[in-house]
Amino acid sequence: MKITPNDICEQILKLAIKDITPSQIRMIIQNLCDFRPVKDITVNKILRILKLNGLALEIPEDLYHLIKKAIAIRKHLEHNRSNKNSKFWLILIESKIYYLARFYKTTGQLYPDWK
Repeated sequence: MKITPNDICEQILKLAIKDITPSQIRMIIQNLCDFRPVKDITVNKILRILKLNGLALEIPEDLYHLIKKAIAIRKHLEHNRSNKNSKFWLILIESKIYYLARFYKTTGQLYPDWK
């Protein structure tokens, strides 16, 4: 079955409109293309295709998931204040968030005043 680059770009845009993350889009497209990377077929990566069409996420996906995890741990700590293991992991996750945010600010993927 021959799949053209335009077909893949249209499929990526349809999936992005349904609020599916780029990593999930990659898995779906690879299943359609017999596990070939999208870049080999379309010359552009998934995030570049989304940015060109204005459907890219505001913050990078890895940073988003770390923030989501930190919020979940904070909610857990509201009910379980004495859980020292969760406090320790929250500190580690927040340090990863600060490091990634600093990296993305210097590379221009985040606004300089983002907090």
